[in-house]
Amino acid sequence: MSIIPIFIPHAGCPHQCVFCNQKKISGQKIASAQAVREQIAKYLQWVKPGRDNEAAFYGGSFTGLDAALQEELFAPVDELLCDGVIGSVRCSTRPDYISAEKLALLKKHNLTTVELGVQSLDDKVLALAERGHDAASVVQAVQLLRAYGFNVGLQLMCGMPEQTAASFLATVAQSIALKPDFVRLYPLLVIKDTPLEESYRRGEFKPLAVDEAVELCAQAWEQFNAAGIKVIRTGLQPDDELCSPGNIVAGPFQPAFGELVKSRVLCRKVTPQILQLLRGGSAKIKIYVPQNDESKLRGQKNANIKYWQSLGAQIEVVKTEGTLKVEAADE
Repeated sequence: MSIIPIFIPHAGCPHQCVFCNQKKISGQKIASAQAVREQIAKYLQWVKPGRDNEAAFYGGSFTGLDAALQEELFAPVDELLCDGVIGSVRCSTRPDYISAEKLALLKKHNLTTVELGVQSLDDKVLALAERGHDAASVVQAVQLLRAYGFNVGLQLMCGMPEQTAASFLATVAQSIALKPDFVRLYPLLVIKDTPLEESYRRGEFKPLAVDEAVELCAQAWEQFNAAGIKVIRTGLQPDDELCSPGNIVAGPFQPAFGELVKSRVLCRKVTPQILQLLRGGSAKIKIYVPQNDESKLRGQKNANIKYWQSLGAQIEVVKTEGTLKVEAADE
């Protein structure tokens, strides 16, 4: 399966959230059918046609666009559907820009999945971020999307102004109760030319450190995974525009953020087993790990291995075709 991403920066969005400069995040400047065609052409150079492929409208709030502009942007995508290049379409939007009329238009163009930029379900945090909607709007939007048969994704953020770890994890629990099909997790970054940058410069806002953001996202990942909800991404896509010098002012940006989160998840899973073996008198420990997960298990620069060694364990990592397993090594 291949995704053909189509960015419509800040288009359709009625608010300037304190953390958002969508033009920096998306790398695109205008929303037009021509811009859509140009983006599609770039990806068609290496995308093999097939019904498993999907076109995805990212950035901005797609359902906030004028209906005529939505129709214009859909035209090139409708052609891809007709020609069998793709088999489905998705978009992202705001929770308060969902209505029966708007969803009927999406259905008309065979769109199947809607991602909601939720960020938080704490009304205080939402107000401080100047999101322009409350948590109740999210619940209502999810219910209406379900009634119309859409797949639903939620985008959540950690490290927002006045958001505590407890607040973030409460949002995770509330999100699980909404039973989305998938989620994305993002740590908040301070982006150039945003109101948040001004707060940061004045010393009024302190972003999370990388390790703090990784830990929160790892806990969220565990909870979503336990509920059978897939986390399809952690961290922003590190494209050329976002990563150009000066655009990221501060915050827990790490190009391999998703790998760090998965590594932390494995560390949190394995550590209790290692501690149990250590308490039982076994210091020499073997960890059997699928080959594809070995680097995540070890952690960046062997961080996990060094941590377990600091607990007194002598670790031997053994690649296996089976599942992850921790046991005492034979003397």
